[in-house]
Amino acid sequence: MDEKILCLDFGNTRQKAALFVNGNIEERYIFNKNILTGLQHLITTYQPTHSILSSVINVDYSIEKFLATHTLYHKLNIASKLNFTSPVGAPHTIGADRLALACAAVHYYPGMHNLVISLGSCITYNFINKHHKFLGGAISPGMHMRFKAMHNYTALLPMQELNQLTSFNKNNSTWHTQNLPLGGLGAPPLLAYDTATNLQSGVIYGTAFEIDGFINAYKRKFANFNAILTGGNTLNFAPLLQNRIFADTDFLFKGLYAIAKENF
Repeated sequence: MDEKILCLDFGNTRQKAALFVNGNIEERYIFNKNILTGLQHLITTYQPTHSILSSVINVDYSIEKFLATHTLYHKLNIASKLNFTSPVGAPHTIGADRLALACAAVHYYPGMHNLVISLGSCITYNFINKHHKFLGGAISPGMHMRFKAMHNYTALLPMQELNQLTSFNKNNSTWHTQNLPLGGLGAPPLLAYDTATNLQSGVIYGTAFEIDGFINAYKRKFANFNAILTGGNTLNFAPLLQNRIFADTDFLFKGLYAIAKENF
């Protein structure tokens, strides 16, 4: 009988799932607003035997009840069986997503100093040393949060996204936004030439320089060092980094799978 484990990642921006069948990801799923309906579809269609949830948002009781009724269910928390220790000041405050990333780092790169950089609503820098201790790291605003902050906290700067081209009409003093295909802009110009590209350049290259800066600082401090890039915006930034990294958009799911194997 096939082993089917449903791994759920509920983040601030998106709620996602990956179905592992005998250790391999067979399906990926992004929920719409009605998470319970999506779960019912997944459970009915694929009939997973186990489920594990990592969530940084408040989860409705009906969702957890449904998972517990139809699968062997585990909600990731600091009391879960983990392959690392967390000697930080308040381990109970560590987000479930960061626990999963730390577990994946130890599982796939044991005996190394690992910095896992997750690019989501926020950017988290998660350091796990070669002794398999999660020591913390840093948190900074993510790509979309930076775009929104510049728009929300100024009077005239337009809202900008990486796949939008925004121009100013001098005749009627209005902004015009043209949506391009996903990734249509590619990397913005480093030397920006208008407001839209200035915003894009500042966010994209500023974030890339920040990531490289963190990696360089850790490399100077730790030998046998490894950097992993993951999260929803990985593909936007991986090509821009000067450092050698491992890029894996499924890294959190892989950590959840490893934790599930230890907790069922």
